[in-house]
Amino acid sequence: MKIRFRLYRRKKGGRFYVEDCETGKQQSLGTCDRAEAMSLLHGRNESFRQPQLNLQMAKAYLAGTDSGMTTRTWQGGFDAITETKHGSTQARWRCAAKQKAFNLIRHRVILETQPEHLLACLKAGTVSTNVHLRKLHSFCLSMDWITRPILSKRLWPVIRHQPRRAITLKEHCRIVEREKDPERRDFYDLCWYLGGSQGDLANLTAADIDWSNRTIAYVRQKTGSIALIHFGSKIEAVLRRLPASGALFPNLRNVRSSDRATEFRRRCRGLEIKGVSLHSYRYAWAERAKQCGYPERFAQEALGHNSKAVHRAYSRMAKVKLPSLESYEKQNLEGRIV
Repeated sequence: MKIRFRLYRRKKGGRFYVEDCETGKQQSLGTCDRAEAMSLLHGRNESFRQPQLNLQMAKAYLAGTDSGMTTRTWQGGFDAITETKHGSTQARWRCAAKQKAFNLIRHRVILETQPEHLLACLKAGTVSTNVHLRKLHSFCLSMDWITRPILSKRLWPVIRHQPRRAITLKEHCRIVEREKDPERRDFYDLCWYLGGSQGDLANLTAADIDWSNRTIAYVRQKTGSIALIHFGSKIEAVLRRLPASGALFPNLRNVRSSDRATEFRRRCRGLEIKGVSLHSYRYAWAERAKQCGYPERFAQEALGHNSKAVHRAYSRMAKVKLPSLESYEKQNLEGRIV
């Protein structure tokens, strides 16, 4: 087994020093006596040798059940978890695995990883690094590639996302007025009126529109649930400008979601609009629904079950002026509430 520390003596003063062969760090032993220095050197090497010996023995036993246990790196873990994903989720994992912060552990054997290695990676990364490394760590535990957590739950940094807000009608109008591409302009208008995710709306087709019942129905890409929305005159005006057959947005549907988001941010920067993204249209729709008294169950159906946008708006964000009980009692007496 490789010796971790070596002994040397400096000419000036005659003191003995030890050097860590792995890190190169040097430290004085505080003695000029060779016998004492050798004893201290032996103690340091033995203190390091025993854990290493235990690790080598554990590897020998584990190799009998999993031949890749002693060589599997974090990059191998990324490859394995990515293969379990599909569609856009798989694409996000492939993109996340390329983060520079993961270079600190990418080629390190999972079984030999220490808590400080993960903490250094988290410190060098972003919120996305924290989210994906947590999931990868749990995946390794589930696969029995590690027998216990490398980093205990309380030591993981708290995930703090940047605050998001809804886009206002004034901001939306400014963006639409600046937009010269008619397809992209109609796309932003539909985002405002429907509050759908950009991926779902970009892939809408004329077959999704039922003109007789004035409804739009589509399958959500994220959840697989069906969104069914009745539309009024304003949405109709937008739909009439779109193709009568095939894809409603033939160009935008072939653009990656990240590129659509980048183009939107570019428009916002040009207008000095800060703190919004394409997802802000969902927050805006939910807050508008809350303010006008739209039932929460209907909002959930329109935006998708367990929608964070609905929860955010209906719990605290939207400013609502509560009607008086007297007005509701009057409506009930007049037969307006069933």
